[in-house]
Amino acid sequence: MNTATIVGAGIAGLATATALHHAGWHVTVLERERSLSTAGTQLGIWPGAWRTLVSLGVAGRLAPAAGSGPMSPGVGTSGEATGGVSGGRILRPDGTVLAQLSLRGRGPGLHLVPRMTLLEALLAGLPEGTVRFSTPVGPDAPAPPSDVVVGADGINSAVRAAAFPAARVSDAGLVAFRGVAPVPSGGADETWGAELLFGTSPFPGGGTNWYACLPLERAGSRAQDPLTVMRREFAGWHAGVQRVLEAVSPASIDRRRLKWSQPMPSYVSANTVLVGDAAHAMLPHLGRGGGEALTDGLVLAESLVGAPTVAEGLRRYDDARRAPTQRIVRASALMARVSNRTRRTGARDLAVRALGNLVTLRG
Repeated sequence: MNTATIVGAGIAGLATATALHHAGWHVTVLERERSLSTAGTQLGIWPGAWRTLVSLGVAGRLAPAAGSGPMSPGVGTSGEATGGVSGGRILRPDGTVLAQLSLRGRGPGLHLVPRMTLLEALLAGLPEGTVRFSTPVGPDAPAPPSDVVVGADGINSAVRAAAFPAARVSDAGLVAFRGVAPVPSGGADETWGAELLFGTSPFPGGGTNWYACLPLERAGSRAQDPLTVMRREFAGWHAGVQRVLEAVSPASIDRRRLKWSQPMPSYVSANTVLVGDAAHAMLPHLGRGGGEALTDGLVLAESLVGAPTVAEGLRRYDDARRAPTQRIVRASALMARVSNRTRRTGARDLAVRALGNLVTLRG
């Protein structure tokens, strides 16, 4: 029986473990934390990524908690929980609608899934003991020998640092704030101002999922009250933004500095392979990171199972995933510049207004 050691029990690691377990591999997942991560709010699962969850046998465990809806954060795409075509709005700070966008694709539309719910659903499908918590991997604690070592340990990957020492990540100069506000959702909107972005979407089970993105120089320090910072920066913005900021508490706000991966010549080194953010960390402005991590896991397992050797399977995975994921990394960085790094908004807003109603997104 082939063996795989997966470092990291996030979305990429658990999806890879699930796919390889279904393929008959013996899988061990090593996670440095004592339990599943509680970071993050919800994910927007594009149709392609939802089909991956169906293939992994996880979609059925998510269906009661998932609806068709918006990306988070992304370009403001959303929809009702009906599984059909989804749509949403891009707004100006005064609430003027710049664009109505739609998402069309095969499948039920764009699903909303709380991140913790997704992790729990993935974990539930694995045999007891597959995931070993409180088991860090690093220079003083290397991964045990196995046929394949999978680095699924995120943007600050210890596996990548050891096996791919030339790999680099870039600081975007942006800070993201996010949380869930205890107020009814007003729909899926994303508001673009001068260097500022604020988005909302329905949160499954009630409430409003929200996210904001600010340049580093305007986001304050970690020692500052994040709510005070946001109320200052978003003062005068439309009522939908103010309703959220009036309802949240500072303790409920997640703050993180945004980084993204520089292109790598390969995601494979000997028998080590990278998946998810360890391979292709991307800015959240297209809402694709979680879905691409899911797809990585399934494609890696299919590539290994369909190949005559492990080495050939890893090569097939790299050929299948490196170019498309790096395109999305670049596209996400471009969207961040357009939506979150524009100081003079007149020309941008005119272009968005002119093109917005013609745009159809596919995922």
